[in-house]
Amino acid sequence: MKLSDLLRLGLLGISTRKTRAALSALGISIGIATMIVVTGIPASSQAALLTELSSLGTNMLRAEPAPNQPVRMPETALAGVGRIGPVTNAAAVANTHTVVRRSDKTDPADGSGLVVLASSLGLLDALNGKVHTGRFLDQSTENLPAVVLGYVAASRLGINQLVPGRPPVVYIGHSWFTVIGILDPMPLAPDIERAVMVGWGVARTQLGFDGHPTVMYVKARESALEDVRAVLPATLYPELPGMIQVSRPSDALAAKRAAETTFSALFLGLAGIALLVGGVGVANTMFISVLERRREIGLRRALGATRGQIRGQFLTEAVALSVLGGLAGTAIGVLAALGYATYQGWPPVIPPLAVAGGVLGAIVVGAAAGLHPSIRAARLTPTQALAST
Repeated sequence: MKLSDLLRLGLLGISTRKTRAALSALGISIGIATMIVVTGIPASSQAALLTELSSLGTNMLRAEPAPNQPVRMPETALAGVGRIGPVTNAAAVANTHTVVRRSDKTDPADGSGLVVLASSLGLLDALNGKVHTGRFLDQSTENLPAVVLGYVAASRLGINQLVPGRPPVVYIGHSWFTVIGILDPMPLAPDIERAVMVGWGVARTQLGFDGHPTVMYVKARESALEDVRAVLPATLYPELPGMIQVSRPSDALAAKRAAETTFSALFLGLAGIALLVGGVGVANTMFISVLERRREIGLRRALGATRGQIRGQFLTEAVALSVLGGLAGTAIGVLAALGYATYQGWPPVIPPLAVAGGVLGAIVVGAAAGLHPSIRAARLTPTQALAST
């Protein structure tokens, strides 16, 4: 018997018993859909959790001279940090030791508790910061008298909004600077909220800045964060690395790694249970099918069908039922998981392994579940099968 004949014979058993076949496929489809849902929904929840944890600076380090140490990081510090392989972003700020005032008529010593910082252009990306209104410093404003206010600094200076065409100005040192942006609160760097930021170039030309950064913010791949932390002091101050202090990785990083491990174990457990439920359903269906079709088995054996052909018929039928159920269950599970994730506002995530496992798992489960019933059917002799009817 050809493979095509065997497949047609297996599908014939399904088409002649449509209701039972539909119910059998429904069992495996529920199992596969459950597998997709119980892996897809936690995966989406995990993605939302990891995104939230990442926003807490799990991949960020802060480096600066140790307290009370007469150390100045070199002017080339930022370029040196950028050459560290796992570093994805780096930014620097430097205290210009100048005073910012709302007007040149106020007390020259009253800076409202604010600090004027020279800032590199990548500061917002390094701190996951956002602009509340206006824009941040860029190449076009780096050398111009333009400033960006931290959230608290803007409040203390009485500048809460930027009106197009009428930008406010502040007095820094002995020069007027135009306010071009106000930042949102920055929980990763509260000191930036109380700062007024100017471009690196204009700080040199108008504020007497010497070009030496005072604080370095570094982003790196989370898997290599500890390695970057180890080499950062020597990169920033090769003469005496011990004079540079680097923040330790955020506790959120440990929580993120624990969440990844926990969810991975959960996915495997839930998927295994779902497949087991579907396999039991298919096995039960095939056992019943063998009992109900003893007459057919006996008649086919009497007409010359071999045991291998009987075994192949029932095994093909079991796999076909499982594949049909697996395809339907995969589609249902994907739609359900995506719908729930969208409703919850999570990033929709469907593990590719779960989708592939939906169909491949159905084939494996169908073959395993149909193996024993098909062997049992093949062992029946014509007289046994016909005598039992």
